[in-house]
Amino acid sequence: MGNIPHHFLGYWGYGAQHELEALLSSILENLSPTKGKGVKSQFSPQRNYPLPIWNVAYIGIDGNSPPLENQIAAISASGLFTSPDAWVSLQENNCLILGREPFGKMPLYWTQQGQAIWFASQLQLLLPILQQSEVSIAGLSGYSYFSYVPTPLTPVKEVFAVMAGTELVWQSDRQSGILQTPKSKNIHSWREAPKQLTDEATAITELQTLLKDSIERQIADLKDEPVGVFLSGGLDSSVVAALLVQAGVKVRAYTLDFGGVGIPEYPYAEQVAQFLKIPLIKVAVTPNSIKNALISTVQALDLPFGDGVCVPLYLLSERASQETQVIFNGEGGDQLFAGWTNKPLIAAGVYQSENPAGQETFIQQYLRTFHRLGGYESQVYQPFVYAQIQNLPPEDWLLAALDYNECPSLLHRLRRAGLMLKGAQNIHPRATALGFAHGLWVRSPFCDLPLAEWTFSLSGELCLQGACEKYILKRAGENWLPPEIVWRQKRGMGVPLTSWCLNDFWHQLGIWLNPEILRANNHFYPHIAAQIVEGKLGAAIQGRRIGETLWLLIMWQLWRSHVLNEERSKQSWDHPFWLPRRLWRSYKRWQD
Repeated sequence: MGNIPHHFLGYWGYGAQHELEALLSSILENLSPTKGKGVKSQFSPQRNYPLPIWNVAYIGIDGNSPPLENQIAAISASGLFTSPDAWVSLQENNCLILGREPFGKMPLYWTQQGQAIWFASQLQLLLPILQQSEVSIAGLSGYSYFSYVPTPLTPVKEVFAVMAGTELVWQSDRQSGILQTPKSKNIHSWREAPKQLTDEATAITELQTLLKDSIERQIADLKDEPVGVFLSGGLDSSVVAALLVQAGVKVRAYTLDFGGVGIPEYPYAEQVAQFLKIPLIKVAVTPNSIKNALISTVQALDLPFGDGVCVPLYLLSERASQETQVIFNGEGGDQLFAGWTNKPLIAAGVYQSENPAGQETFIQQYLRTFHRLGGYESQVYQPFVYAQIQNLPPEDWLLAALDYNECPSLLHRLRRAGLMLKGAQNIHPRATALGFAHGLWVRSPFCDLPLAEWTFSLSGELCLQGACEKYILKRAGENWLPPEIVWRQKRGMGVPLTSWCLNDFWHQLGIWLNPEILRANNHFYPHIAAQIVEGKLGAAIQGRRIGETLWLLIMWQLWRSHVLNEERSKQSWDHPFWLPRRLWRSYKRWQD
């Protein structure tokens, strides 16, 4: 593969062309040295243009793909441009179309300045266009609930994201030179099939064929070069590794090693690698390596993502990029095949149907599964913000995903929500961003439309049989992997955030979440970090939730400093983190 991942930035609409082009040129010239390393810009101006006018700049070396018909820009997470993941098209009737495929692998952003629409595949590229970059309070509220900002919001006021599986269409009025409000067009919806497949043997055969076909499509352009696969030793990544080996691809596996803390996954990855006879590279994750890569990760992610796995995955991508340009992962398997997180929700759904007058609605129960700051708003936000979010019910962000009309049965509804929420708005865009930061094309075989649509014809019992989740995928993978890998209990990646925050990062908490900086930001209460470590924020924020909650706040604050480039105020010392933790604990005991 000769080309490398790239981004694009452009405009469409009405205005003085020389002014718009001058702004575009100045943004490209001012790219930071890191971002601009090896950058080659290519303009695609429209000659003898009728109004409206447009222009696009690609940022990347040899990264341009021949656009499909009517497209002026397109981008692919995988490097396979036959079906781009985000695109910009023009139609003859003076329409602009911004679109994304349904898995959400590549983001696409836009903002309107005057009568021109600016669009980009990276949020940071649009920031210089704004007269002032301000935090979106609605975006902050969404982030605090989910650990990602729900689309179509972004964390920046006046900048919006195209939702996965939709196209936004702008119609221009040439006579008035005024752009109309864009119309959203749903181009794909995850919908339960009217006829459900119940025969297990048929389902296994069909699934095995679909998985192999997905792999074949994703290796079609590969020559002899080795590819990488992120291997946790869980079912999803192990199935992907096994299918790549079966297809005759040279595979190198990469796994994370958290040392003596957290839940060790690498012994399972070792077992799979030995079984498949492929090399396994262990990437050590230490507090020091996390701290050193933290700011680079925040910049690479572009958006704030609060999950603790982001920095370890950055380190994994960094290591893989030394030996390959294409990385495969098992992302999306949980969403497709009703992974382990669905069990409590199914129980809640059954309870709700039998007790409709219960205290919480099903949507509220679903919201609680995100385990973030939902429910603590009055203790978390300063009055200025709290007043603004009162009229922003977070349930609204879930309504379309949990649409009963699209998926009447509970399990399919939960799978649809998983694909539209955690998948398309969190897992896939962050995987692409971390890969792109290291020049990696990112390929996710579970993000395959024929495969995904087929899963909506599966009966619930084939996905979740008794206590066994992802049952049909396990049956399909039985002949490809050792039984102890296929049938082991799923646990999720054990990133030891609480241990790191309360020990290794104790002093850093006073810098990352400094009260004076939080006070100046006017969003979170200044002493929120101390409240969390003292266990005073809420009964549910104990144990591992302490680290998860602190990390959510840390990633947001670092995003403000290093992506939004806000000026930081002077730091104060009115916090416990300048003391050694042992002394602080003694002092607290004495106080109590």
